[in-house]
Amino acid sequence: MRMLPDLTSRLNAARAWIGLGVLAPLGLLVVSGLMLVDLRNDAWDKAAQTSRNLLQVIERDIARNVEIVDLSLRGAVDNLAAPGFSAVGPALRQLILFDRAVTARDMGVFLVVDENGDTVYDANAVPARPLSNADRSYFRAHRDRPDLGLFISEPMTSRMLGVPIIVLSRRINKPDGSFGGVVQASLKLTYFSRLFANLALGAKGAINLYARDGRRIMRHPFFEGAIGDSVAASPSFQRFVREGSGSFLGSAVRSTEPRHHTFTRIGDLPLILAVTLAPDEIDAEWRAKALVIGSIVSILCGLCAGLSLLFGRELRHRGRMQVELARLSLTDPLTGLPNRRRFEEALADVERSGRSGGAPFSLLVIDADHFKAVNDRHGHAVGDEVLQGLARCLLASARHPGDLVCRVGGEEFVMLLAGTDGAGAQRVADAVHAEVRRLGLPAAGIPAGALTVSIGLASTASVRAGARGARELYRVADAALYAAKGSGRNRTCIGPPWSACAPGEGAPGAQADAA
Repeated sequence: MRMLPDLTSRLNAARAWIGLGVLAPLGLLVVSGLMLVDLRNDAWDKAAQTSRNLLQVIERDIARNVEIVDLSLRGAVDNLAAPGFSAVGPALRQLILFDRAVTARDMGVFLVVDENGDTVYDANAVPARPLSNADRSYFRAHRDRPDLGLFISEPMTSRMLGVPIIVLSRRINKPDGSFGGVVQASLKLTYFSRLFANLALGAKGAINLYARDGRRIMRHPFFEGAIGDSVAASPSFQRFVREGSGSFLGSAVRSTEPRHHTFTRIGDLPLILAVTLAPDEIDAEWRAKALVIGSIVSILCGLCAGLSLLFGRELRHRGRMQVELARLSLTDPLTGLPNRRRFEEALADVERSGRSGGAPFSLLVIDADHFKAVNDRHGHAVGDEVLQGLARCLLASARHPGDLVCRVGGEEFVMLLAGTDGAGAQRVADAVHAEVRRLGLPAAGIPAGALTVSIGLASTASVRAGARGARELYRVADAALYAAKGSGRNRTCIGPPWSACAPGEGAPGAQADAA
């Protein structure tokens, strides 16, 4: 049955495309997932780059302003040692010591104090406003360390201004090298507040300025309790000090919550600037995009896979229908036997096998005797029952699984016996006569033995069908059938020669003629 393998092949190819239609969306999901991961990496890279750019701008501003203040401090130290400085009046000495830097917006007080911590010169008053700074940390540090250089204090409250400040200071040495006091300038913390203002760092983000010893100088967003506290013990701050600059994902300096830190040291100053961002806020924008993209891709992939599965189910249904239609196209609807079309296909297959030197085969052509009389006397319904009974008899007579029984027209049947020689075919024909002899329809008034068949037999040994073709074998068997009918019916004739006819088993006067 060549039609069914071809149909099966087409169905298998269609199933492969359906499988591809299901796998392709899965591949698209994988690719989309990789793209979303890449987008997330881009979001983190963008956050890190933004933080670095922010640090660079702020670091330059702080470094420049600290340098300006330090230049003023150095100038004051040098001018104190200038020849003739002590000979001029107090007002002129003030002009010599203090330049215009002291008028900057966020500058506090600019003072010169002696070795006892008492104010000697004041940039904003002549004579100097009385004040003792002997207890301040920066005064003690310069007194105890001659090589200290520029010192930046921890945050403190100005005694003159009453506002939060940090103090930048340098040591004054006497001609003999001993401690002679301190030049100091205070910088209001409002400078850092204005510098950090309007920075959008998220609800959990922050920017911090630390002294190298771990003291927090400023925090944005600002809250007073954070200013001046020490984070020196924090693992994250220790990494700031150790590496100098960089970025990493670690814990917050005051908790175990994860934070993304980007940090740098401000020039050669003992100051560290750090921008801290919350990972969930870095991911927030990406998460919104991922939700939209992922939802759209998932829906489209689901629809594609669903449609492929639905198409596959419909294809399987149609495939089953086509297989059934193909089977029905090769099946006789009355008897359920293969029909003439199927017989023609089998005959062609046998012919190809014969050309390649296949096994011998035989063919029986069987015809119901006087079937028209049965139809005329008993009606077509009974005639149909007779044909169905004959089909059962032929199936019961088949000896091998490969034997093919077909109804090729009205009351005519064929039996194609693969691998069977003439003698074997004769035995099958005898079995057919015996089965038909037992067939009867008592309800219709047809007793057992009343029905007979005539059979024409041909085999490859007698007609050399391997050389002349299977269709020639059919022609010979059909001619033998007509010989059987012409010699009295209810018998088997073997062709050629046509004289080789034998009455059916159990027929009156049955005797086997010589083959």
